[in-house]
Amino acid sequence: MNVAAKMKPVAADSPSVADRVALLDWGRIARDLSEQGAAVVETLLSPSECREIAALYPREEHFRSHVVMSRHGFGKGEYRYFKYPLPDLIGGLRTALYPRLAPIANEWNGRMGIGTRYPAGHKEFLDLCHKAGQERPTPLLLQYGTGDYNCLHQDLYGELAFPLQVAILLSEPGEDFTGGEFVLVEQRPRMQTRPEVVPLRQGHAVVFAVHHRPVNGTRGTYRVNLRHGVSRIRSGQRHTVGIIFHDAR
Repeated sequence: MNVAAKMKPVAADSPSVADRVALLDWGRIARDLSEQGAAVVETLLSPSECREIAALYPREEHFRSHVVMSRHGFGKGEYRYFKYPLPDLIGGLRTALYPRLAPIANEWNGRMGIGTRYPAGHKEFLDLCHKAGQERPTPLLLQYGTGDYNCLHQDLYGELAFPLQVAILLSEPGEDFTGGEFVLVEQRPRMQTRPEVVPLRQGHAVVFAVHHRPVNGTRGTYRVNLRHGVSRIRSGQRHTVGIIFHDAR
C-alpha cells in the first residue's frame, strides 16, 4: 500500500463514500441529467475533506502531470492530473459513482442508437480502456486565481469515453473566491446555443454530460453536443476536483 496516497480518515460517525453515494436520490439525478444535461449533488464532501483534497495541490508526489492553461489556449489557471494509486477519497468516489451512472449512460446510448454499452463495474471499464491503450488516470485537481477562467471544452482522451463525469467544488463561493461559475453550453441542431450556469457551494458536485446527450424531439430522439467551462474568477482562489471515469492515452 502506498501510504503517501492515503487521505486522512473521516470522523468515525461520518458515512463512507460508498454509503453517501448509495443514499443519493438517483432517480432525481437521472431526471435532471435527461432534462438538462447536468445534476447538482449537495454536500457530497465535507468542508474538511474539501480542504484536505485542495491541500494536495502543491504536493507533486500525487500527480503525473501539470498543465498551465494559458500555454495551450485552454484559458487561464492550472491543473494537475493525479497518478495511480489515486488518493483514497478520489479513488473511492470514482469507484462508487461509476456503477450508479453506468445504467444512465447505457440508457442514453440506447436512445441515441449508439451500440456501446458500459460494464456494471468501474474496474471492468478501466480494463477496456487499458486494452485500448488508455492507461493514464484522468481525475484532476484544478486551481484558479483572480482573473483565471476555463474555456469551453470536452474531456475526451481517447477512443473510449464514458459519457458522464463529476466536478466537485472544494472552495466556498463568497468566502474563498467570487465569480468562477460552472458553465455548461448545449448546441442543438439548427438552433442557437443554450447556456446553463450551475450554482455550487463547497462540497457540492455537478454530474454532467461529457460530450453529448439524447433529447426527445418531434421526429424522435436526437443528440445535442455539450461543452463546459468556468467563468472568470473575480477575486480569491478556487479549487475543484474532477472525476473522469475513462483513462487517457
